[in-house]
Amino acid sequence: MKSICIYCGSAAGSDPAFLDEAVRAGTLIARQGLTLVYGGGRVGLMGAVADAALAAGGDVVGVMPADLVSQEIGHTGLSELHIVNSMHERKWKMAELSDGFLCLPGGPGTFEEIFEQWTWALLGFHAKPCGFVNVNGYYDLLRQTIQQMADKGFSTQPYVDMLIYAKDTAEALDLFRAYVPPPPKWNRAPVEQRY
Repeated sequence: MKSICIYCGSAAGSDPAFLDEAVRAGTLIARQGLTLVYGGGRVGLMGAVADAALAAGGDVVGVMPADLVSQEIGHTGLSELHIVNSMHERKWKMAELSDGFLCLPGGPGTFEEIFEQWTWALLGFHAKPCGFVNVNGYYDLLRQTIQQMADKGFSTQPYVDMLIYAKDTAEALDLFRAYVPPPPKWNRAPVEQRY
């Protein structure tokens, strides 16, 4: 594992623990010699995780659509910033650059991004871990909703269980390193990563 994609809020949220964990996450990723891949913003938890990784001497790669850069929310101090044409291209590029996908607290964009990677993983388009840092129970209700997918017959337990939940980023990274993906949903041979 060489790089970790962090999805998180462009706001800081109402609980100071969210910002604290973003700072810890960026610091830890850098200290473990991993590259941080994220959405390229300078605001909210996104900016905090990037600033922390940079302060700890890490490499930080951002990916942002040109129209968001033009609105001046792009981070100007990154190791590398990929400017792309659309949100779809952004997600594709972030996936291509990353060896795992980890959510800190966030809003609809955060949820949408991790759900896409989870879907690609269960279909066998990649074999990378997907997970959540469950700061102060932020993802408890989501976890219950995801479990209901299996309970009500819209998924099966192995694909619910492939999602990782951790109390903090340190635990999440340990679980990512031990991750073994289930067989792809349609029982076909795993495919090479394709985005």
